[in-house]
Amino acid sequence: MKPEPSTEPDGALHNVLREWDVRDALPPRFREQVWQRISRAEAQTPESFWTQLAYWLGGLMARPSLAVSYLMLLLLTGLFAGYWHARVDTVRMSEELGTRYVQMLDPYKGPHH
Repeated sequence: MKPEPSTEPDGALHNVLREWDVRDALPPRFREQVWQRISRAEAQTPESFWTQLAYWLGGLMARPSLAVSYLMLLLLTGLFAGYWHARVDTVRMSEELGTRYVQMLDPYKGPHH
């Protein structure tokens, strides 16, 4: 199944490349040398911390027991953070409402600034 000739600006390039015929043989072990160059180039580029972390987490997630444990830890951490945030807001609101109540009864007994 051949692709349809493109009407885009690179259509002429596509046609030329389709007609291109290579008659020379590749040097011996060409493919192996290409892969060796690729692996050397990858080895020379230092991976960032985040890339290493992503690979490490990917390796851990390949094991179902660790993946479930990790997801449960994230879920419990999220629930705890939500509970703590709600509790802090509730305490702050209770204090604010108490202060307003005292000020409503006697405006001179409010917080001293």
